[in-house]
Amino acid sequence: MSATADLRAREAALRASGATPPRMRDLAATLGVPEAALLEARRDEGQAVRLLRPEAPEGFGTILAGLPGCGEVMTLVRNEVCVHELTGRPSEPAIDGPVGQFVGQIDLRLFLQHWRYGYCLDEETRSGWRRSLQFFDAAGTAILKVYATAGTDRAAFDRLAAAFAAPDAPAAAFAAPAARPAERPDGEVDVAGFRAAWDGLQMTHEFFFLLGRFGISRGQAMRLAGDGRARAVPVSAVRALLDGAATVGMPVMVFVSNRGCVQIHAGPVVRIEPVGAWLNVLDPGFNLHLRTDLVASAWVVRKPSVNGEIHSLELCDAAGELVCQIFGHRVAGGVERDDWRALVTGLAA
Repeated sequence: MSATADLRAREAALRASGATPPRMRDLAATLGVPEAALLEARRDEGQAVRLLRPEAPEGFGTILAGLPGCGEVMTLVRNEVCVHELTGRPSEPAIDGPVGQFVGQIDLRLFLQHWRYGYCLDEETRSGWRRSLQFFDAAGTAILKVYATAGTDRAAFDRLAAAFAAPDAPAAAFAAPAARPAERPDGEVDVAGFRAAWDGLQMTHEFFFLLGRFGISRGQAMRLAGDGRARAVPVSAVRALLDGAATVGMPVMVFVSNRGCVQIHAGPVVRIEPVGAWLNVLDPGFNLHLRTDLVASAWVVRKPSVNGEIHSLELCDAAGELVCQIFGHRVAGGVERDDWRALVTGLAA
């Protein structure tokens, strides 16, 4: 039996056992393979087709540039802790080499140098067959999934997939996942210099580069920041924050990222539903699924900017990596809302 046939047989046996994990990523983890390996195995049956990665700095960005012609789609970005889903009509993207963005109903920041494999997948679900374009890094970990919906121009979506189909591509060879670097001992960090640099921030997005400059993880930065910059709060604070925003209809911005993509919801949250360890936002156009048991720390964070102080709730995993951020909604260049500031800082009171 070939390796592909063996994987499909093991998957079928797992499904038949009734112990099937609800998501493809969890199914792959149970089988001990990269998620993309399950799509690779479906090529022989015609349920998945490899997509050609164009030989250009933007790579798969060439395919994404065709999404506005497809009408409504659902885009899904996730990491080990969060799943973030947006439904809407993509605007024309701005792509400059390996970086790009969609702004509007679909709001994405793209780091295309990490995108290695792409597939068009047809899969049977409880509601029928679904078609999607799915993109993975070299280790076969999902970066972005784009699903056709009832509002999609299916002919355009199918033409886009067909234009980049590479059915004769050789079998994918997935790399081992990159090891996360170990944190430096706190005693080796220039804490005074780090705090001074924090206090000199002009824009919140500069914080990422600050971490690299001082060689520290996000979680370590929170620990070393000092109370005036970051304060630890219980993980339960995320539900209190979402419930508080929902109660008064306050718009928020919810960021979820992985190494190749960031997706952002900007607007209100309404239906907040906990189910076991999962905390869910189940709204038209936006779904969030957060595994609270995998959130190792939560922080109320204050950063200075040219537009005044900006406050957020930031969630980190056990390795100190950022998995989700929630800000109050504000227009570019605008100041922070007073009601948001009161809500988020109240979590740390």
